[in-house]
Amino acid sequence: MREESYIKNILWNILSPLISIFLALILGGFVILALGYNPVEIYAQVISFALGNPIGWGYVLFNSTSLILAGLAVAIAFKGGLFNIGVEGQLLVGGLLSAVVGLSIPKMPWIIHLPIVLLSAMVGGMIWAGIPGLLKAKLGVHEVINTIMMNWIAYALTNYLVVNIVREKGVIYPLPQTAELPPSATLPRLGSFFQSIGINIPESNPVNASLFISLFMLIVVYYLLWRTKIGYEIRAVGSNSQAAENGGINIKRIIIVTMILSGALAGLASINDVLGYRHRFLDNFSHGLGFTGIAVALLGKNHPIGILFASLLFGTLDRMAIGMDVFTHIPREIISIIQAIIIITVAVGNEILTRMIRRRRKL
Repeated sequence: MREESYIKNILWNILSPLISIFLALILGGFVILALGYNPVEIYAQVISFALGNPIGWGYVLFNSTSLILAGLAVAIAFKGGLFNIGVEGQLLVGGLLSAVVGLSIPKMPWIIHLPIVLLSAMVGGMIWAGIPGLLKAKLGVHEVINTIMMNWIAYALTNYLVVNIVREKGVIYPLPQTAELPPSATLPRLGSFFQSIGINIPESNPVNASLFISLFMLIVVYYLLWRTKIGYEIRAVGSNSQAAENGGINIKRIIIVTMILSGALAGLASINDVLGYRHRFLDNFSHGLGFTGIAVALLGKNHPIGILFASLLFGTLDRMAIGMDVFTHIPREIISIIQAIIIITVAVGNEILTRMIRRRRKL
């Protein structure tokens, strides 16, 4: 009986996102049809633009890289029973700290310099997530309110610092950005790597070595949550905090640890842009990346494998939105509508499943 229930749960976790995507494409198609276009032709055109060539795949992988880390940051908090809406602010702080540290110690071998800069990105996110974690654990202040407010502080603080303190000097009317990082503090592009294995992605394509870091973190998070004591405690607190406390788990400690781990992943989500693409911190570079991570975690059912596929989907949709702009007269916001429908249908599906399970238990 338990095995049957387990199999049904796995099937639902696979079918639910697929159904959501299918419904979103149908409803988005109706919107395209209402605008006077053939949805089948439009979808074929923009999907071919995103996935029909190696260059498109390079951009999809680039878009997906940050989403993997942002999704993992949200998911690990969810597993601990916490809702970290502050990933956006945490990755901004992590990105700025990594750039400042990278510029502060320019003359150093890359094998030492790069790990220090990566660690700085994690530390920035950990600090910014640790504050709401402490407030939640010690004072009982809800993490949703804390993390939302910390986002606004992060926006303002990073803007002030990059405009007034660490802004690039010696350039007339520069953008609010730092100076370019030294090569020893940056991540290499992967164009030559893909070409060596027969995939024609040019060197100019933005996909970079942070892709490998994000894939590695998928493995790390899976191992942490399902193969370690601290992971078990995080999941236990997230499932039933009272039962976990009765079992001897220190709830306050787990809350703080969970938020710090979530913040570390959020800080790492900045490296794709700061260290791998621009090689500098650009003010407000994230453009809602942290919030999209919430959608990725929901669609991926807070599981690393699900997050990987959800990130690829949203990375593809981002590329398709550019195709909408380039090849059609349809507003790219149609893609945002499709993303929103996917999230809504996933949330509704989860609620339906929860109610069905509760009814069966009562019988």
